Amino acid sequence: MTDRAVRAWGTGVLPVVPGAELPGPRRRRDRAAPALADAPTPADARRTASAGLPTVPVDLGVIQPRRRLGVSDLRVFPLALGGNVFGWTADQAATTAVLDAYHDLGGNFVDTADSYAGGRSEIMVGAWMRARGARDDMVVTTKVGKGADHPGLTPRAIERSVEASLERLGTDRIDLLYLHVDDTEVAFERTLLAVDHLIRAGKVRWFGGSHHSGNRLYEARIAAGMLGVAPMVALQNEYNLLRRTEYEQGLAHVAAQQRLAVMPRFALAGGFLTGKYRSRADASGTPRRTAVLRDLTKRGLRVLHELDRVASVHEVSTAAVALAWLLAKPNVVAPVASATTAAQVVELAQAARVQLTRTQVLDLDRASA
Repeated sequence: MTDRAVRAWGTGVLPVVPGAELPGPRRRRDRAAPALADAPTPADARRTASAGLPTVPVDLGVIQPRRRLGVSDLRVFPLALGGNVFGWTADQAATTAVLDAYHDLGGNFVDTADSYAGGRSEIMVGAWMRARGARDDMVVTTKVGKGADHPGLTPRAIERSVEASLERLGTDRIDLLYLHVDDTEVAFERTLLAVDHLIRAGKVRWFGGSHHSGNRLYEARIAAGMLGVAPMVALQNEYNLLRRTEYEQGLAHVAAQQRLAVMPRFALAGGFLTGKYRSRADASGTPRRTAVLRDLTKRGLRVLHELDRVASVHEVSTAAVALAWLLAKPNVVAPVASATTAAQVVELAQAARVQLTRTQVLDLDRASA
């Protein structure tokens, strides 16, 4: 870990979370190693998806925290590093610096997609893992369905998309595969059978949904049960302090019922919740100007004010508090947030050690209502 990262990380002493699993013998870092013989498998998930198991037990590592991803055997850092900027606003040098900083801070959860920067994001992530010899350290997630070469979720499109992603990433397996669209023109049964085939072949370990409504998630679970195939274990939909309705009034209940691990995307509302956009002038020149101006309202500024207040108490960044608020919500395992500099990564990773009080969570709830 770099000196700068150590100073930003503080003492490195993590708060004890009730119900947490304490670590065993000291080790350098947790690895996203292949499943052990007694670890959960997709077949186990088929049998236990409806069992009364806790969705997000926390495993506190010696240096960094880990959270269990739903009913899977994956244990991940509480912040998923978004790869949507890699190859877009972050070139190879910037991407390498960001991934190095994240890895140095104990991060092991990278989120990309075959459609990000036309596949360049996957290429950059793969190049970094090869250069650092870090593949076994990482939990790699990608998404299929939006790629220009193989759009949609037909069995043929899924298989070709996964093969192309594996090649770009330079790996033999995808730890978590998301269906990046809800392709209503393809029967769920065909999609689920195609994904299950890839799981049985060892090319995909687990999978989840994105852009799916609650009803569609129910359909998918019923179909998986009838077919005897692996069910979804994860959900990635938009959820943050400024976008709460879709998740809290519908998807949250489904996630709880199905024991889905939730990885909120747009966790920082396109950068607005970092606090760097507080006037129209601040938004000039940014590629996200339209989205920023949409949130630059009395409500948005009220949320920023409350984030500032709580951040000052914990002596962390505004962004870290916005992410910590998500981590305090049921079933949320790791919000997805992106960075273009190593300094931004340090600020985001502070969320992993912030324990908001119940009053602080309620204050943020009220400010964003």
